[in-house]
Amino acid sequence: MQWWNDILDWVHSDTGRSLLLNAVLPFIAIVVAGIIGAAIGRGATRRVIAQRDHETRAAAVAALVAAGQGAATWHGQAPASKEHAERLASQADVSVRLLPISGAGLAADWASHQLREMRTNSVSYSYQAEQTLNEYRDRLVEWLHKPNRAKKLFAADLDRWQYAESAVDPVVLEQQRWAEEQYSAVNHETIQHSPEAPLPAPTAILSDAKK
Repeated sequence: MQWWNDILDWVHSDTGRSLLLNAVLPFIAIVVAGIIGAAIGRGATRRVIAQRDHETRAAAVAALVAAGQGAATWHGQAPASKEHAERLASQADVSVRLLPISGAGLAADWASHQLREMRTNSVSYSYQAEQTLNEYRDRLVEWLHKPNRAKKLFAADLDRWQYAESAVDPVVLEQQRWAEEQYSAVNHETIQHSPEAPLPAPTAILSDAKK
C-alpha cells in the first residue's frame, strides 16, 4: 500500500494539486464535453433524417391521394385532363415503389387496383367511387404511420381481389356497359378501358349468364 500512500501524498502536494487543476481536470472536461456533443449531434442528425424520410413518404402518399381524387371523377373529365391524371398517377406509383419503407410495393399494387376501380365506378356508381376514395385515402395514411400493420391488410386485399376477379358477375358488367353507352351517347365520347380489365362482349356475358 506504500504506492497508494505515495500517490495520495503527491496529490495533496502543491505540484500534484496544480497539475490536477491545470491539466488533468480540463482534459477530462474536454473529453466528456466532446462525447456529450457527439451524442447530441448524432441524435439531431437522426431526427433530421427521420423528418426528411417522413416528408418524402408523406409527399408520395399525397400524390397517390391526389391521383385517387382524379380517378373518382374520371368519366367527367376532358381527355386532356385524363391524360394529365394518368401521368401524375404513374409518377406517384413510381415514387411509392422507390420508398425505403416496408410494404411499398404492396401499397403501390393496392393503390393501382383501387385507382382502376374508381375510374370504372365513376361512370355509374358515383357514390361507390366516393366511398372507395375515402377508404383509399384512409388506408394510405394509415400505411404512412403504421406500415407493418397496413402491409398485411394490403396483402390480404390483393389476395381477395385476385380470387374475386376470376368470378365477375355478368349482370354487373352488363349494367356497367349500358351506363357507359348512355354516357357516350350524351357526351359523344368513347370510353377507354385500361388493358388490365377490358369489358367482355355482350354475347360472352349472355353466354356466361346462361351457364
